[in-house]
Amino acid sequence: MSVQTTKRRLSPASIESLKGERPIVSLTAYVTPIARLLDPHVDFLLVGDSLGMVLYGLDTTVGVTLDMMIAHGQAVMRGSERSCIVIDLPFGSYQESKEQAFRSAARILKETGCSAVKLEGGAEMAETVDFLVSRGIPVLGHVGLMPQLVNTTGGYRSVGRNEKEVAKIRRDAKAIDDAGAFAIVVEGTVEPVAREITATLRCPTIGIGASPACDGQILVSDDMLGIFNDFKPRFVKHFAELAPAISKAVEDYANEVRARTFPGIEHTFQVKR
Repeated sequence: MSVQTTKRRLSPASIESLKGERPIVSLTAYVTPIARLLDPHVDFLLVGDSLGMVLYGLDTTVGVTLDMMIAHGQAVMRGSERSCIVIDLPFGSYQESKEQAFRSAARILKETGCSAVKLEGGAEMAETVDFLVSRGIPVLGHVGLMPQLVNTTGGYRSVGRNEKEVAKIRRDAKAIDDAGAFAIVVEGTVEPVAREITATLRCPTIGIGASPACDGQILVSDDMLGIFNDFKPRFVKHFAELAPAISKAVEDYANEVRARTFPGIEHTFQVKR
């Protein structure tokens, strides 16, 4: 009798349990080859709606659709084995009602096989988060700077610089925590505020432009690898500079094609006699 074993993915519950144990590592992934490279090293991969800007050249994430998220979620699932996969609910797919949010989230989970969804929003989305969690859909929250609200907030800027903003971030984070999110992304939030809410929340915080004290960190992988160079936010560190290497490789390829030095005979198929 043979027993077939399969690798178990990290679950939202296992991510939640890491609070106070060790820092949580996360990156975004949008395609199968990159997912394969990142998967052995991270705790969870986020298929973020940032793909609209990184892959599709959109000015904001607002134009991303549910179908786009599902297609890229399927690709990342095919390229990963151990990390927990979380997929963003895009703008317009969950804000109308908690029932709409459930339909969108259920479709994502059923069509991709991922473990959880992420949605942006604070106190106003707490009822929706509770509705999803109580019906079997794990939720990663997102407070602070919320890119889907760029049209109403006046652009991408750090938050928490006055008492009104600080009070809102505290209120939002606590509401999403109380609603049952397994973790909360804290984006673009001044360091002391991000540190404070990390210490007070039940669930882990995942920082991006927030604080070293957050329970984990996330970056857009193309930013971290130095591929996406349209702009570099203050909170991004390039752990590699792949854009110049890619550009140089393409230049060398073009030169060899024009000089007829590529392909060489060794790159062609010959008739065997």
